[in-house]
Amino acid sequence: MSQLRIEPLHEAFGARVTGVALSGDVAPSALGEIRDAIDRYSLLCFPDQDMTDDKQLAFTRLLGEPEAEHVTFGKTGEVTFFGTVGNVEDDGTKRGNADASTHYQTGNQLWHSDSSFREVPSFVSIVHAYEVPGEGGATAFASMRSAYAVLPDVLRETIDPLHVVHDYVFSRSPIAPVDPNHAASLPPVMHRLVRENPSNGLKNYYVGSHARSIPGWSGIDSRRLLDDLLDRATQPQHVVTHQWQAGDFVIWDNRCLLHRGTGYDADRWRRRMRQTRVVGDERGVVPGGAAARP
Repeated sequence: MSQLRIEPLHEAFGARVTGVALSGDVAPSALGEIRDAIDRYSLLCFPDQDMTDDKQLAFTRLLGEPEAEHVTFGKTGEVTFFGTVGNVEDDGTKRGNADASTHYQTGNQLWHSDSSFREVPSFVSIVHAYEVPGEGGATAFASMRSAYAVLPDVLRETIDPLHVVHDYVFSRSPIAPVDPNHAASLPPVMHRLVRENPSNGLKNYYVGSHARSIPGWSGIDSRRLLDDLLDRATQPQHVVTHQWQAGDFVIWDNRCLLHRGTGYDADRWRRRMRQTRVVGDERGVVPGGAAARP
């Protein structure tokens, strides 16, 4: 029998999970509970996990197909499954606030869903924290499911049939120039604005910083609606903020959650967290994928 203990963090989403070690053989019953908890809680924090890259990748494969890290792949064509969140290099050196890479990562302080700019967006992101700042560096999560549930009926009726163009270059270019090869690897894609969890039927809308425009709408009207939906989703009642501790292993559901970093002083602190992602399915993709782009 599984020994998982699940403690909700918020009335709408998020849970702290203990009683399982994710770095070894995970029993099928425990893995099934974790999958069910992802569908139910959207955000899971497993504290005090003993982890390495190899162990994290092995666990990632238990949840599905690992997603290629898009920056390295876009620039070089090399497939790697890890990204480093923070300012510590693989050799242990620390980048400060003035470093170009540190500045580029400030784009993560915008509300977004990982890989919404891909034809098949991410299912979940998985992050293990090795070093965390003494101040700052939290991650805030916002539930688009919780926000959808309280929308006025007339607004639900308006958005249910719509689609949205998601564009990485649109969202990141104001922060820093996007490498031309990287940009070419990620042309705009179109997704349904309202998505449904295939396991429990719960709906959410799908917006964030990568959401550029609504086909058939003017730019002004598109931005007015998308900005309004983003504002609704990021109201305090729909947000959980996680203050990282070394050893935290966090899984979040990109299908229905937005997230953003809250910033930290990279001159003063070290931050090293390793991230993998699991490829999603195609239920949220407009038939025709890239060919459906406006």
